[in-house]
Amino acid sequence: MRSRPVPELVAAAVDGDRLALARVLSLVERGGPQSREVSRLAFPEGGEAHTVGITGAPGAGKSTLTDQIIRLIRKDRDSQVAVLAVDPSSPRTGGAFLGDRVRMQDHATDPGVFIRSMASRGHLGGLALATPEAIRVLDASGFPVVIVETVGVGQVEIEVAGAADTTVVVVNPGWGDAIQANKAGLIEVADIFVINKSDRPGSEEVERDLNWALDQTMWPVWRPPILRTVGPSGEGVEELVSVIADHRGTLEKSGELAERRSRRLTDELAEIVARRLELKALETVGESRFDELRTEMAARRLDPHTAADRILAVSLGSENG
Repeated sequence: MRSRPVPELVAAAVDGDRLALARVLSLVERGGPQSREVSRLAFPEGGEAHTVGITGAPGAGKSTLTDQIIRLIRKDRDSQVAVLAVDPSSPRTGGAFLGDRVRMQDHATDPGVFIRSMASRGHLGGLALATPEAIRVLDASGFPVVIVETVGVGQVEIEVAGAADTTVVVVNPGWGDAIQANKAGLIEVADIFVINKSDRPGSEEVERDLNWALDQTMWPVWRPPILRTVGPSGEGVEELVSVIADHRGTLEKSGELAERRSRRLTDELAEIVARRLELKALETVGESRFDELRTEMAARRLDPHTAADRILAVSLGSENG
């Protein structure tokens, strides 16, 4: 079977071809010139989707919660939703870990739901760049809601969740106090806190600690509310979906939504430039010269800034070697 050109694949994905959409997302994961072409073609077609990041420690019940959110959204059969389940690359296969996300496959036959488990694979810049490009494709394909669920609360996961319009942080009773929330950087990225498994003892203590941490910061537009849910039964999920919609409405009214999206594009641009300059610099300078500079730094004969100046001078053409 012949390989379809990228413009043809993107056009088919935008028109609702799910197989084409899956292939386009594979191009995004791999990175390179075809990924850049996908981004260029998809960019003018989007801009409407509400992106919702769901993050939290492993075992917090994020996938169960996402599953319930999908069910609630799909009660209105005219509403569609896409899910990016983002994982670090598998050390064995380079693929994404599905884990307990298998339960979300109950929606696999629903034409109004699209679920993709995604890893960074070969993408220059990793998940931090692959994720916004994948969101862009799903947005262009007509999904009004795109949920980005991450596997944990490491730096990459928090960066990925921060690529959303609304970030939901899921915690559990006994998860820890407000100091732990601050250490993980969750207070800074959260728009909504959810205490999942709230039928267990300790929910009051978690809510108290989170409120204490939130009290330490000024919230001029939106103070993150703290909700309680029970994932398996769906208790509290209807309120969560309502608050997510309220958050978007508040951001739109205040102008913060447009500002957030503009900042994300600016950050993405800076990251793309930095990554491509890095690649160009290493290609131009060469591995042997790079090793020489590293040796000089290790011997304290050269500081990192001067070494960087020399690399950039070569790569930008102002030095001959």
